[in-house]
Amino acid sequence: MATIGQLLYDPENDPAAAPAVPVAEITPEDERFMRLAIEEARRGLSTPGCAEVGCVIVVNGAVVASGCNEVELRHDPTAHAEVVTLRKLGEQIGEPEFRGATLYCTLQPCGMCTVACLWAKISRIVYGATRTDVHSMYFDTRHFDAADLIRDSFRDDIEIVGGVLAEECAQLYYRPEDNPPAEEQKNQ
Repeated sequence: MATIGQLLYDPENDPAAAPAVPVAEITPEDERFMRLAIEEARRGLSTPGCAEVGCVIVVNGAVVASGCNEVELRHDPTAHAEVVTLRKLGEQIGEPEFRGATLYCTLQPCGMCTVACLWAKISRIVYGATRTDVHSMYFDTRHFDAADLIRDSFRDDIEIVGGVLAEECAQLYYRPEDNPPAEEQKNQ
């Protein structure tokens, strides 16, 4: 498995910088909870108005919240799977901060979702498919990167693990070489 540095750091864009985000190894628990996030993504695919990004939040080895992308369902551009799941947890516990929690998502978080995790004080972000595993339509065109946002946020107490069950997660999405219908390419 690749490390976060291998997955996210592009020396051609910044040859002098080194990734400063703590790197953690992929564990069997990470794979187990990513499989649950994949189930949420599949639920999203089968639910009108939802989409194929799934997320679970885990505290002390237990899933405490789960969700999928609900942008079309809610007519809300911020209703990405991570934000939906963070909101569910906040409502459930009556708190806006989730120290000690791990967020699992089937797709590398976008800039908005990464910053939401920072504000929520999530301790670990674990994701499956990376921006190189899927079509570019799933990400903004300026190539904001979760590791860059975390490195620049001045938080050194958060870990990111990327590429967990990446191939299985990537199967949920259009691949880089695919030609998706134009009406589905909303970020382009």
